[in-house]
Amino acid sequence: MRRALIALGIGLGVFGSAVVSGPAQAANVLVVPLARTVSAAQEVARFWLADGAANLKNATPYAVRTAVGGERLPTDIVPDGPPMLIAPGRGPASPEGSMPTTSGKVFFIGSDLQPHWCTGTAVQSPYRNVVATAGHCLLDIEAPAGPLAKWVFVPGYSEGAAPFGLYVGKQAEAHYDFDDIRDHDRDYAFVNVYNGVVFSAPDVLTNVGKLGDNVGGQGLAINQPLAPAADVFGHPAGPNPDGSRPYTGETLERSTGPMFATKVTGLRMDRPIGVDSPFTGEGSLGSSWLIRYADDSRTGYLNGITISAADTDGDGRYDTGVSPYFDGELYEVFKQAAYQWTGGIA
Repeated sequence: MRRALIALGIGLGVFGSAVVSGPAQAANVLVVPLARTVSAAQEVARFWLADGAANLKNATPYAVRTAVGGERLPTDIVPDGPPMLIAPGRGPASPEGSMPTTSGKVFFIGSDLQPHWCTGTAVQSPYRNVVATAGHCLLDIEAPAGPLAKWVFVPGYSEGAAPFGLYVGKQAEAHYDFDDIRDHDRDYAFVNVYNGVVFSAPDVLTNVGKLGDNVGGQGLAINQPLAPAADVFGHPAGPNPDGSRPYTGETLERSTGPMFATKVTGLRMDRPIGVDSPFTGEGSLGSSWLIRYADDSRTGYLNGITISAADTDGDGRYDTGVSPYFDGELYEVFKQAAYQWTGGIA
């Protein structure tokens, strides 16, 4: 379903003003409550951090809608409005050659009542509290009864460690068409997280500050031509169709390749896009596709987000990541998330 883009008027450096004035909620934006109170958020944080972060360590990659049939197309995508760029925000300096600190894992409880994870990334916003991921890493599409439970983001996650803290989701913004009719052209979500926390002593939560202050935030690119090169950052972990398992999911991986139009089977999508990437679907759901990525600043512009993977040449290995095209309707959802304040829980 296509709706007219409303209230554009955004360009490079749009968040430069010191005055933050939130927009009225757009008609196609779904606001999803998560841990809406401080006490609820504290309970979620303790669930993941207790017993030496046992639930983080025991979580498994989310394996819902991780693979589709796919075909690469020679055509291009027609934007639905003018191109827009939101500039990234740099975080603290990190060692040369390191991976972006904005990437990490989102953890939640699935409909099987077990802990799982996808990939997520911090995105620049006025309150520095927005995480982007796949829509079905937020909304439970196996048992459609609302959001996946106990949702948190851990940037820089590695083997149970939360080097920049754990960030509990307060609420999220998604597209009504994904929730209502499972339109995977709208399979994306932006989550507002509280300030990060760590355990400073057993069961004692300590505030470590805003997400964007700690790790920075990637920019956002809307209505762009398909890029000749995009860098994909994610935590792939599942097997290829041939049974091989090239990734463990424990470390952040990077792949670089061109973007292109695709045709997929198995998902309701009118205009999916693809990126040349060997990432398996499990674990990489929610991976960021960054265009104009700079190694020195470790920042770029988010222009795609993995919702599935495809083997387009039939060799038994995944070669394509699949994403919705980032158009004006995605910007409406992001804009609603960008102006939501959250605060701390400790």
